[in-house]
Amino acid sequence: MKKKSQSMSIGKPRKRRFGKLFALRRISLGLFAVLLVLSGIGLWWAVSSGAAERGVVKLQWHMIAVSSQVGFKVEEILVIGRRETDQQELLKAVRLARGAPILAFDLSAARKRIESLPWIKFATVERMLPDTILLNVEEREPVAIWQNKGKFSLIDRSGEIILHTGLQRFSDLIVVVGEDAPRHAARLLKTLSVAPELIPWVKAAVWVGGRRWNVRLKGKIDVRLPEIDPAGAWLRLAEYEKTHNVLERDVQVLDLRIPDRLIVRRAPPQKKSVNGQET
Repeated sequence: MKKKSQSMSIGKPRKRRFGKLFALRRISLGLFAVLLVLSGIGLWWAVSSGAAERGVVKLQWHMIAVSSQVGFKVEEILVIGRRETDQQELLKAVRLARGAPILAFDLSAARKRIESLPWIKFATVERMLPDTILLNVEEREPVAIWQNKGKFSLIDRSGEIILHTGLQRFSDLIVVVGEDAPRHAARLLKTLSVAPELIPWVKAAVWVGGRRWNVRLKGKIDVRLPEIDPAGAWLRLAEYEKTHNVLERDVQVLDLRIPDRLIVRRAPPQKKSVNGQET
């Protein structure tokens, strides 16, 4: 899907016509070139005079101040790829105010702050002279909810935690259980995808013994997948369901750990009292 750019307001919006904007960019870029030449001359003088260390810093900030006066200051932030990240949180991480000198903006530090946000997987930060900062972000894709020691977390495909709270809207995702389950969740989802007709049955999966999965289906049915070729075993279950409707029966465990064999454990019969009620 094609990413759309968004403009984030960092103050009162101002109206600009594209013709004037184009002309301003040409003029500003020309002035910027002049500033670079002047700064080069100043740098040569600073080095040759032995005052390089303090001279370069002073010249750098002088150039930034002059560049701001001729239009090199932040007026707009364009963002590509943001969907889940809160706009105000992103602005807070960028740390920019309208009118700030664009050449003084530390791109690397801003990128690190942006990538520390929960949803952000990767970010690039660029200047579009004379007055625009471009942010291109790639957000994490939530794939499962991790349950561990009574706590729940939203995780991405690589097993990284995205959120600990506000998980209600992700209740349709599979729940993976176990200390090391997040690291193996992507492989589990790949296994389950070989038989998409079974996915609506899946509720959760438990990582067992650090080597294989038990998948919990609707109706409290436990499917025991093997360590080797779990995808092949899952396909066999799909075939059993297609030919025998095994998931519609009164079963508790479906053990697929032995190749070419399905071991079925039926659910224990419900005990009833004399008046016919369950006990």
